[in-house]
Amino acid sequence: MRVVDLLYALPFTLFVILLVVIFERKFWLIFVAIGAVEWLTIARISRSQILVLKTQTFIQAAHVLGQSNKGVISKHLIPNLLGLVITYATLTIPHIMLLEALISFLGLGVQPPSTSWGDLIQQGTTTMDAYPWLLLFPSLCFSLTLFALYFIGDTLRAVLDPRTVPALDGGRSQWPRAF
Repeated sequence: MRVVDLLYALPFTLFVILLVVIFERKFWLIFVAIGAVEWLTIARISRSQILVLKTQTFIQAAHVLGQSNKGVISKHLIPNLLGLVITYATLTIPHIMLLEALISFLGLGVQPPSTSWGDLIQQGTTTMDAYPWLLLFPSLCFSLTLFALYFIGDTLRAVLDPRTVPALDGGRSQWPRAF
């Protein structure tokens, strides 16, 4: 975790741009560079959740009943951690998309003939005086996509969170409730 803390001290966007510049601008290398910094938060969240779960009574009961460490991990810790990891992953996807769009907007991302949201928005900024829709529509679609993904992630968080107690009015008071 000290390595994670050390990497947290570096600015994420600058670190990803540096990795993209050092390596090539291939599509998969961009996501490897983004993944090199995005795993830090899930590592901290997972560690803290495991530390909380280790002190729970059902983990102590499993040890008292003679279950091995491997059994406790596979039958108790991982299933209790899975909902949190899935929820965080769905909330991280929009952030990763925004970071990739920023890199592409700066001209360091995917190269033609491939395209990305950032590339479309950057092309729209160069012609916005004559053709404003080339900036408006990609920006609007990108914003709606990010909003929809955040909405899905927040709904999954509300559904998968074990601490959420269903409301007495049938769930009508909890927003967002898509499922």
